[in-house]
Amino acid sequence: MRKTAVVTGASSGIGEATARRLAAEGYEVVAAARRRERLDKLAADEPLIRAMTLDVTSQESVDALAASLERCDVLVNNAGGALGLETVADGRLADWQQMYTVNVLGSLRMTQALLPKLVESGDGVLVMLTSTAGLVSYEGGGGYCAAKHAQTSMTETLRLELVGQPVRVVEIAPGMVKSEGFAVNRFRGDEAAAARLYEGVPDPLTSDDVADAIAWCVTRPAHVNVDRMIIRPRAQAAQHKVHRVT
Repeated sequence: MRKTAVVTGASSGIGEATARRLAAEGYEVVAAARRRERLDKLAADEPLIRAMTLDVTSQESVDALAASLERCDVLVNNAGGALGLETVADGRLADWQQMYTVNVLGSLRMTQALLPKLVESGDGVLVMLTSTAGLVSYEGGGGYCAAKHAQTSMTETLRLELVGQPVRVVEIAPGMVKSEGFAVNRFRGDEAAAARLYEGVPDPLTSDDVADAIAWCVTRPAHVNVDRMIIRPRAQAAQHKVHRVT
């Protein structure tokens, strides 16, 4: 019987790339997100991918997905995102609340719902897609950094609490990734502002790069746990140090 992987936020960007990559690795993939029309197109392209409508901010939606699964061997908590680049002093409470609700509480809901199936599988893998923003803060990133720090803390706590259980807990923390929709959403639909974020940066990471890292971690032998993988483009030495070609 094939192993089953659940990928949240799978309608675009890193989530979509991860769903495709895990299907290529032979997993039956449940691609879950809100935009069902995009998921249906993805499933039509890949026979091992099944589309599932999911809103990680809704307990009812999460419970329905969990109830539909016979098994779950891999959970990739990818659904998330950033909103705004205001300072903490000028930050919008609604943005902070949304980032925490999706990134942190969404991951919590999914983890609680599917952890029993991960344990039951005998070799479960829980992947938390965080960010280097969960390790180092930066100006204008207060809300996003706070949410990603919380996700990182949750991941570390889960690893402690699950020691001795047949579940590996993996954190993937990407740096600068030029993925579909992320920067545009952060800049509230301003595509020109989103483009400037990557201006002059030679070869930022792509969604496929991150999906490749996730697949590598997931497919290690059962006794090998990749606690945390930090992945950046060569042009980015740190959060605040990016090489740009003028």
